[in-house]
Amino acid sequence: MKEKFNSQNLQEKDVIITIKRIGINGEGIGYYRKKIIFIPGALPEEVVVAKITAEFPHYLQGELIRIKAKSPHRVAFPQGVDPAVGGLELAHLSYPQQLEFKRDNVLAALSKYHPRGFNKYKVKKTIPAPDQWHYRNKAQYQIEQDHGVTILGLFAPNSHKLYDLPVMPTQSKATQATELAIKDLAAQLRVPIADPFRHLDGLKTIVVRQAQATKEIQVTLITVGHQITNLPNLAQKIMKLANVVSVYQNETDWRNPQVWGNKTAKLLGKNQIIDEILGKKFALSPRAFFQLNPVQTATLYTEALKFLDLSPEDTLIDAYSGVGTLGILAADQVKQVIGIETIPDAVADAQHNVELNRIKNANYIQGSVEKVLPELVNNGVPIDALIVDPPRTGLAKSLIKTLFKVKPRTFVYISCNPSTLAQDLVLLSEIYNVRLIENVDMLPQTPRCECVVKLTLR
Repeated sequence: MKEKFNSQNLQEKDVIITIKRIGINGEGIGYYRKKIIFIPGALPEEVVVAKITAEFPHYLQGELIRIKAKSPHRVAFPQGVDPAVGGLELAHLSYPQQLEFKRDNVLAALSKYHPRGFNKYKVKKTIPAPDQWHYRNKAQYQIEQDHGVTILGLFAPNSHKLYDLPVMPTQSKATQATELAIKDLAAQLRVPIADPFRHLDGLKTIVVRQAQATKEIQVTLITVGHQITNLPNLAQKIMKLANVVSVYQNETDWRNPQVWGNKTAKLLGKNQIIDEILGKKFALSPRAFFQLNPVQTATLYTEALKFLDLSPEDTLIDAYSGVGTLGILAADQVKQVIGIETIPDAVADAQHNVELNRIKNANYIQGSVEKVLPELVNNGVPIDALIVDPPRTGLAKSLIKTLFKVKPRTFVYISCNPSTLAQDLVLLSEIYNVRLIENVDMLPQTPRCECVVKLTLR
């Protein structure tokens, strides 16, 4: 239960804290009266003055006021963007130290959950990204009007406060420029902007994705309501922007807590944009998942495929397959690939990508991994090798139970969340040895990191 700070709860509003370490979300961690306190923007080794903003039974939240003793690893925060915006939680920390933090984050998660033999796991140093800025090839900005002024940007974490983003230093320059151009065009054409307070229909979110290989740009206008005044005219104007090859409309409503709605329709242009990884082509529709850092994606997938140790007679299961990237990249090393994915549009893209790359031994199935994998086993499909790239929530317990029955010989787990990875390894380590954990920094300036784990049967 959250208890707001007041002087009756804690005697001092401003307190002096020595920061001990960085938390999993990038905040500085210290202690006040034997209670842990989280202070965004503070770094280990720093002595800071902080304002206590909220009190919980077991911890406090603080706001950084000033730094009395500065860390030697502190660097200048990028100019022109508010630190409250998400996606830059570590931008004040030197890049070598960011890499150390991401490795330590994995070690801390293993130490917390104690999977079997965890203290003997080989956790390699984090592989750095070649580009620490302007690497994101997809921008998903919210748009609102505040007293007649159009604001386009991101919400602060756990907040409904929208920050205008004329500059976002991790975003690619092309996607950023396209977002800002669409903002201006929408204002010129007087396209209605969705009003969350009065629940009025209009444009709510602008999504811009660029393919690294072809430079093609795909735009999706997410609207509340279907028939939005001047939206077709806006689409025509957008198609004239540099590198834009398609404009889509996705329709949502105020009852939907997610950004995307269920209805997506092409307004103008191509069905998909084409990107390329390790010599293979991938067609992407608006809803298809694709890594946000295309250059570093090649590194991530190279490591994952190397860990799989495939043979020509293997059947490879590509679980949580998205648009089929990993399975298609591995197809020439195995007898067959079977991909499993819940999103129908992604499955359609994966099948299209199989044809695009002239692959004859890969097939993609729509459905949950927890349901489809047991069906494959019951139908006599051999499960020799498995690669999983689940959401941040990790693997479903039902899937782990199935793996205990199937026991694929070689198994690679790609994780974007060290905490859920460590929890899953508690169960998986009952029958698998964890040979190696490789960290790949996909999102510099953030606490996020991708782990590639090589597991082999005991």
